[in-house]
Amino acid sequence: MRLAPDRSLTAWFAAFAACMFVRQGAAEVLSSGPNGFEVRETVRVSAAPQKVYAALLQPSRWWSSSHTFSGNAANLTLEAKAGGCWCESLPGGGSVEHMRVVYLAPAKTLRLRGALGPLQGLAVEGTMTWSLKASDEATDISVTYAVGGYSKEPFEAAAKGTDQVLGEQLQLLKKLIEG
Repeated sequence: MRLAPDRSLTAWFAAFAACMFVRQGAAEVLSSGPNGFEVRETVRVSAAPQKVYAALLQPSRWWSSSHTFSGNAANLTLEAKAGGCWCESLPGGGSVEHMRVVYLAPAKTLRLRGALGPLQGLAVEGTMTWSLKASDEATDISVTYAVGGYSKEPFEAAAKGTDQVLGEQLQLLKKLIEG
Protein backbone atom coordinates (compact mmCIF):
# COMPACT_ATOMS: atom_id res chain seq x y z
CA MET A 1 0.00 0.00 0.00
CA ARG A 2 1.56 3.32 -1.08
CA LEU A 3 1.48 6.12 1.43
CA ALA A 4 -0.62 8.85 -0.15
CA PRO A 5 -0.22 12.16 1.70
CA ASP A 6 -3.91 13.03 1.28
CA ARG A 7 -5.23 9.68 2.48
CA SER A 8 -7.32 9.66 5.65
CA LEU A 9 -5.23 8.80 8.69
CA THR A 10 -8.00 6.63 10.10
CA ALA A 11 -8.34 4.70 6.83
CA TRP A 12 -4.56 4.19 6.62
CA PHE A 13 -4.28 2.78 10.13
CA ALA A 14 -7.44 0.71 9.76
CA ALA A 15 -6.01 -0.89 6.61
CA PHE A 16 -2.83 -1.89 8.44
CA ALA A 17 -4.66 -3.08 11.53
CA ALA A 18 -6.80 -5.29 9.30
CA CYS A 19 -3.75 -6.85 7.62
CA MET A 20 -3.09 -10.41 8.69
CA PHE A 21 0.65 -10.98 8.43
CA VAL A 22 1.95 -14.28 9.74
CA ARG A 23 5.29 -13.73 11.40
CA GLN A 24 7.69 -15.28 13.82
CA GLY A 25 8.77 -13.13 16.72
CA ALA A 26 7.19 -11.08 19.45
CA ALA A 27 4.94 -8.10 18.78
CA GLU A 28 3.53 -5.82 21.38
CA VAL A 29 1.75 -2.53 21.80
CA LEU A 30 3.45 -1.55 25.05
CA SER A 31 1.10 1.34 25.74
CA SER A 32 -1.40 3.62 24.08
CA GLY A 33 -3.01 6.74 25.50
CA PRO A 34 -4.43 10.12 24.55
CA ASN A 35 -0.95 11.59 23.98
CA GLY A 36 0.81 8.78 22.13
CA PHE A 37 1.85 5.15 22.05
CA GLU A 38 4.81 2.77 22.23
CA VAL A 39 5.23 -0.46 20.27
CA ARG A 40 7.95 -3.10 20.22
CA GLU A 41 8.81 -5.89 17.82
CA THR A 42 11.49 -8.53 18.37
CA VAL A 43 12.95 -11.37 16.36
CA ARG A 44 16.00 -13.65 16.46
CA VAL A 45 18.17 -14.00 13.36
CA SER A 46 20.87 -16.53 12.63
CA ALA A 47 23.72 -14.09 12.13
CA ALA A 48 26.30 -12.10 14.07
CA PRO A 49 25.40 -8.58 15.24
CA GLN A 50 27.88 -7.04 12.77
CA LYS A 51 26.08 -8.63 9.82
CA VAL A 52 22.68 -7.59 11.19
CA TYR A 53 23.87 -4.02 11.72
CA ALA A 54 25.27 -3.78 8.18
CA ALA A 55 21.93 -4.92 6.75
CA LEU A 56 19.94 -2.60 9.03
CA LEU A 57 21.79 0.40 7.60
CA GLN A 58 20.47 -0.46 4.11
CA PRO A 59 16.68 0.00 4.29
CA SER A 60 16.51 0.04 0.49
CA ARG A 61 17.28 -3.71 0.63
CA TRP A 62 14.67 -4.75 3.20
CA TRP A 63 11.98 -2.07 3.73
CA SER A 64 8.74 -2.83 1.87
CA SER A 65 8.13 -0.68 -1.20
CA SER A 66 4.45 -0.64 -0.28
CA HIS A 67 5.34 1.44 2.79
CA THR A 68 7.11 4.24 0.95
CA PHE A 69 5.86 7.48 -0.56
CA SER A 70 7.49 6.73 -3.91
CA GLY A 71 6.34 3.11 -4.11
CA ASN A 72 9.95 1.94 -4.45
CA ALA A 73 12.19 1.04 -1.49
CA ALA A 74 15.23 1.48 -3.76
CA ASN A 75 14.70 5.22 -3.21
CA LEU A 76 15.50 4.92 0.52
CA THR A 77 18.86 5.90 1.99
CA LEU A 78 20.21 5.99 5.53
CA GLU A 79 23.24 8.11 6.36
CA ALA A 80 24.92 6.24 9.24
CA LYS A 81 26.10 9.10 11.45
CA ALA A 82 24.58 11.35 14.12
CA GLY A 83 22.36 13.81 12.27
CA GLY A 84 22.22 11.51 9.26
CA CYS A 85 19.01 11.33 7.27
CA TRP A 86 16.83 8.32 6.60
CA CYS A 87 15.44 9.84 3.44
CA GLU A 88 13.55 8.91 0.30
CA SER A 89 13.89 10.34 -3.19
CA LEU A 90 10.63 11.09 -4.97
CA PRO A 91 9.92 11.35 -8.69
CA GLY A 92 10.35 14.83 -10.14
CA GLY A 93 13.15 15.80 -7.76
CA GLY A 94 11.13 15.61 -4.53
CA SER A 95 12.23 14.01 -1.29
CA VAL A 96 11.00 12.89 2.12
CA GLU A 97 12.84 12.91 5.44
CA HIS A 98 11.49 9.94 7.37
CA MET A 99 13.77 10.08 10.39
CA ARG A 100 17.06 11.50 11.62
CA VAL A 101 19.85 9.47 13.30
CA VAL A 102 20.44 10.57 16.90
CA TYR A 103 22.57 7.68 18.23
CA LEU A 104 24.75 4.97 16.69
CA ALA A 105 26.65 2.24 18.47
CA PRO A 106 27.80 -0.11 15.68
CA ALA A 107 26.46 -3.65 15.96
CA LYS A 108 24.52 -2.66 19.13
CA THR A 109 22.09 0.27 18.75
CA LEU A 110 20.61 2.57 16.12
CA ARG A 111 18.28 5.32 17.36
CA LEU A 112 16.30 7.61 15.07
CA ARG A 113 13.81 10.42 15.57
CA GLY A 114 10.91 11.34 13.34
CA ALA A 115 7.36 10.57 12.34
CA LEU A 116 6.84 7.81 9.80
CA GLY A 117 4.22 7.75 7.06
CA PRO A 118 0.92 9.43 7.89
CA LEU A 119 2.26 10.42 11.32
CA GLN A 120 4.21 13.15 9.50
CA GLY A 121 1.00 15.11 9.03
CA LEU A 122 0.31 15.22 12.77
CA ALA A 123 1.82 17.23 15.59
CA VAL A 124 3.79 14.21 16.84
CA GLU A 125 7.40 13.13 17.25
CA GLY A 126 8.70 9.59 17.46
CA THR A 127 11.83 7.87 18.71
CA MET A 128 12.73 4.52 17.15
CA THR A 129 15.41 2.37 18.77
CA TRP A 130 16.88 -0.70 17.10
CA SER A 131 18.76 -2.89 19.61
CA LEU A 132 20.98 -5.82 18.66
CA LYS A 133 22.04 -8.41 21.24
CA ALA A 134 24.26 -11.41 20.54
CA SER A 135 22.73 -14.67 21.73
CA ASP A 136 24.54 -17.96 21.09
CA GLU A 137 25.11 -18.04 17.31
CA ALA A 138 22.31 -15.58 16.65
CA THR A 139 21.27 -11.99 17.25
CA ASP A 140 18.12 -10.78 18.94
CA ILE A 141 16.77 -7.70 17.17
CA SER A 142 14.34 -5.43 18.97
CA VAL A 143 12.75 -2.30 17.51
CA THR A 144 10.84 0.04 19.81
CA TYR A 145 8.97 3.08 18.50
CA ALA A 146 7.55 5.62 20.95
CA VAL A 147 5.35 8.37 19.50
CA GLY A 148 3.94 11.33 21.39
CA GLY A 149 2.13 14.56 20.64
CA TYR A 150 -1.28 15.66 19.46
CA SER A 151 -3.75 13.90 17.19
CA LYS A 152 -7.46 14.62 16.88
CA GLU A 153 -7.95 10.88 16.30
CA PRO A 154 -7.29 8.27 19.03
CA PHE A 155 -3.81 6.74 19.09
CA GLU A 156 -5.06 3.17 19.59
CA ALA A 157 -5.51 2.49 15.86
CA ALA A 158 -2.21 4.21 15.12
CA ALA A 159 -0.43 2.00 17.65
CA LYS A 160 -1.85 -1.21 16.18
CA GLY A 161 -1.18 -0.15 12.60
CA THR A 162 2.36 0.97 13.36
CA ASP A 163 3.10 -2.25 15.21
CA GLN A 164 1.85 -4.24 12.22
CA VAL A 165 3.96 -2.26 9.75
CA LEU A 166 7.13 -2.49 11.87
CA GLY A 167 6.58 -6.23 12.33
CA GLU A 168 6.41 -6.67 8.59
CA GLN A 169 9.63 -4.69 8.10
CA LEU A 170 11.44 -6.68 10.79
CA GLN A 171 10.49 -9.92 9.04
CA LEU A 172 11.80 -8.54 5.74
CA LEU A 173 15.09 -7.63 7.45
CA LYS A 174 15.31 -11.15 8.89
CA LYS A 175 14.64 -12.64 5.46
CA LEU A 176 17.39 -10.51 3.89
CA ILE A 177 19.93 -11.46 6.57
CA GLU A 178 19.17 -15.17 6.62
CA GLY A 179 18.77 -15.46 2.86
